[in-house]
Amino acid sequence: MTTVTTTQDDAQAPARNAALSLRRGLRILDLVADRTRNGEPSVSLTTLSGELGTSKSTVLRLTAPMLENDLLRRTADAGFTLGLGSLLLGQSYLEGIDLRAAAAPFLRRTAELTGLTCHLVVPDGTDIVYVDKVETRGTVRMASRIGNRLPMRNTASGKAMVAFGEPDLLDRVLATPAPAMTEHSITDDDRWRREIARTRDRGYGIDDRENEPDIRCVAAPVLDHANQVVGAMSISGLASGFRASAVRALGDGVVRTALEISVALGSSSAQLALARSPR
Repeated sequence: MTTVTTTQDDAQAPARNAALSLRRGLRILDLVADRTRNGEPSVSLTTLSGELGTSKSTVLRLTAPMLENDLLRRTADAGFTLGLGSLLLGQSYLEGIDLRAAAAPFLRRTAELTGLTCHLVVPDGTDIVYVDKVETRGTVRMASRIGNRLPMRNTASGKAMVAFGEPDLLDRVLATPAPAMTEHSITDDDRWRREIARTRDRGYGIDDRENEPDIRCVAAPVLDHANQVVGAMSISGLASGFRASAVRALGDGVVRTALEISVALGSSSAQLALARSPR
């Protein structure tokens, strides 16, 4: 009777083969996704075989379960493109990203670099609601608290969200009574419309002592994976330390940071804008 001895390497071979197949399958998905993003309608079997350095029959074997689960689909020219299953997976991932968690490292970095207070806000009707606040040592303490709400009309964040949000938001804000908080609050509707137009042109909103007498603030909108405005991030400080002459440079920095947060949330339009903007 012949005894067959099974070595440890023999026992581990199926696991190694499965891991290799998984890595190759993921590589196929990456290749198809990259080329689709770059405007190619599909990726041919020949291309995938060449990129993986393997045979066409191996590519067909690897893609079979992905086709069955709609992660990939075949096109009319017998190429491959992403299927609905890939879209749903990506959508589930993006919808699970928490705005506050995604923004936190960017707020902390900005607060440390500028020495100013950073806020993250979300819209609620025609108000803003503070959902995060970052101060650093030496930062002047501000009255804002997480959970506080303010009218959009008197805030830089509100202006940023109105300028880049839903088209009817501007009219809804103007139709909602909002008290003047300081002598600098913009109470004239036409003037406020012009300020929103300027906000849209420069990319960020300005609160020049309109909400608190001695506080200056700039803010830019944050977009989600659907390229919709879901909030805004801002930097604020005493007007004596945050001079009007610094608003443009700091405003441009806030725009870039808001774009980075938006990219972290999956915004494709923010990714394009960030790639085109100077560092």
